[in-house]
Amino acid sequence: MANPLDTLLNELITASMPAQSLLYHLSDLDAEGIARVRGVWPGLPVELRRRLITNLVEMAEDDFELNFGEVFRMGLEDEDAEVRAASIEGLWEDEDVRLVPLLVARLQEDESADVRAAAAQSLGRFILLGELNKILPEPHHMAYQAVLATCQNEDEDIEVKRRALESLAYADNETVIQLIHEAYRSPHEKVRVSAVFAMGRSANPYWSRYVRQELFSPNPEMRYEAARACGELQLREAVADLEELADDVDAEVQDAALWALGQIGGDRARAILERYCQADNEATRSAAEAALDELEFMYGDLSDFFARLAMSPPDDE
Repeated sequence: MANPLDTLLNELITASMPAQSLLYHLSDLDAEGIARVRGVWPGLPVELRRRLITNLVEMAEDDFELNFGEVFRMGLEDEDAEVRAASIEGLWEDEDVRLVPLLVARLQEDESADVRAAAAQSLGRFILLGELNKILPEPHHMAYQAVLATCQNEDEDIEVKRRALESLAYADNETVIQLIHEAYRSPHEKVRVSAVFAMGRSANPYWSRYVRQELFSPNPEMRYEAARACGELQLREAVADLEELADDVDAEVQDAALWALGQIGGDRARAILERYCQADNEATRSAAEAALDELEFMYGDLSDFFARLAMSPPDDE
C-alpha cells in the first residue's frame, strides 16, 4: 500500500493539487517528512505553492488539532512574497519562541511590505506573552525592540507601521502611549483607525474618552474599531451609544456594538442583547445571541448559558 506522503508528493510533482484528505498528512511532520517536502518544494509552480499554503491555513483554522507548523516555517523562506505572508498567517497560534528571530528577520529584511506587515502583526503575540511573563525576557525583548524600531521608522510603509503599533499596544508603557497619541493625530485615516484599535488592545482606561468620541465617526471602519475598543475597555458609560450603534447602517458595526455589550455586561446591556435576540434579521440574532452567551459566561448565572447550549440543534441538522 502506497505511503500517503509519497502519493501527496507525487501529485505535487505533477503540478496537481492533492485532495484535502491527503493534505492532512502534512500535519505533524517528522524530520524525515519535512526533509522530503523541502526536496520537492522549490520545483513546484508558484501558483501551486500559493494554493497549497492557503489551503493549509484554512484547514488549520477549521481544525485546531492540525499542525502544519513545519510547512509554514518552510514557507517563510519561499521566494514568493504571497507564500511568505500566508505562511506567517498560518503560524498565528504558534507560541514557540524560536519563531521570534525568524519573524524579526522577515520584519527587518523582507522586500515585501505585505510580509513585513504580517510579521509585525505576528510578533504581537510574543509581546503579549512577555508582558504576561509567559516567556523568557530575551525573546520578549527581541520582539518588542524590533516592532518598536519599525513603528518609529519614518521611512517604513504606513501599513507596516500600523500593524507594528497594534502589536506594541500590548506593552502599554509611556513610549507606546506616546506613539498611540502620535498615530491618533496622523493625517492618514487608516493610521488613526489603528490608533483606536491600539487603545482598546491596551486595556488602559486612559483612552476611554478618545474611544467614545469616535463611536459616531463618519467612517464605518472607525466606528467598528471604536465599538470593539469600548468592549475591550469594558466602558459601562458607552452602553447607550452602543445601543444606538446596534442599529448602524453598517452590518459589521452592528456586530461590533453587540459584541461590546456582551463584554461590558450589566443589566442594561443584557436587556439590549435580549431584545436583539428577537430581531428579524438572522445575522443580527446570531450576533446578539453570541454576545449574550459571552455576557452570561463572564458575568451571569451560567445555568442560562448551558440551558441554551443544550437546546441548540447540532451543527449538522
